[in-house]
Amino acid sequence: MQRLLYFLVYPILWLLSLLPFWVLYVKSTVLYFLVYYVVGYRKKVVFSNLALVFPDKSDAERIKIAKGFYQHLCDLIFETIKGISISEATLRKRYVIENAEIFDAYYAQGRSLLVCCAHYANWEWSSIVPVMTKLKGFGVYKPLVNRYFDSMVKNIRGKFGATIVSNKKAVTTLFKMSKQEIPSITLLVADQTPKLGAFKLRDDFMGINVPVFTGPEDLAKRLDFNIGYLQTVKVKRGHYRVQLIPLSEAPKSTEAFEITRKFLDEIEKQIYAAPEYYLWSHKRWKHRKQQ
Repeated sequence: MQRLLYFLVYPILWLLSLLPFWVLYVKSTVLYFLVYYVVGYRKKVVFSNLALVFPDKSDAERIKIAKGFYQHLCDLIFETIKGISISEATLRKRYVIENAEIFDAYYAQGRSLLVCCAHYANWEWSSIVPVMTKLKGFGVYKPLVNRYFDSMVKNIRGKFGATIVSNKKAVTTLFKMSKQEIPSITLLVADQTPKLGAFKLRDDFMGINVPVFTGPEDLAKRLDFNIGYLQTVKVKRGHYRVQLIPLSEAPKSTEAFEITRKFLDEIEKQIYAAPEYYLWSHKRWKHRKQQ
């Protein structure tokens, strides 16, 4: 059944990916109308999250953010599909890293780097980042249940040269690179909700006390890797401006959870500046501490 579903869906996705961007954005606008006005996909979750985070905003202001979010989400869906066939040259023009020279400096120092991404703007296109460096590239992901679609996701995210490893194998892989003294760059989305009973820290995220994922900080300290935040700003449809914001270049000397707090601060600044580009449809605050 998994194989049949894949062979039915993949050709459609592949053909869609060949369409020019302007056609995809027309389709995205149609999808937005269906998702927001007809289906109402996760509207309850989105508006609940917005009410929690922005209690002082009016209903009209939260509706405006929600509509902007759904429009961006539909764009993101088609941009992800476009990733199946997009060329490196095209992606470099649309996903511009403004301080790529920092990666060369780390390579020259023989330093490995953990890059923390958030569910903000377009995190899928970050797969182009390792191409900008001499560092050996890795991407960490959570495997899908359908092994055929899982393979597709790995191929899309690794098409520009990064090695895609599951979250369960990432630590072992990076330890091996460290022992072999191979400078590497590893991208991971790190603002998700940790499982109850499997976290070390509760902290305020957008003013709400929640469990916080501290894995990147723990790994940076164990391996003595530099660690940074990939700040991605949406300029317009299909165009992003990116910078690496260093969180620590001496992680072992930092206070407990100092790096994690800096990471959260960077995400919060982006959300406050342009909230419509955050992934409001996920239950990020479901394990919040009740007042």
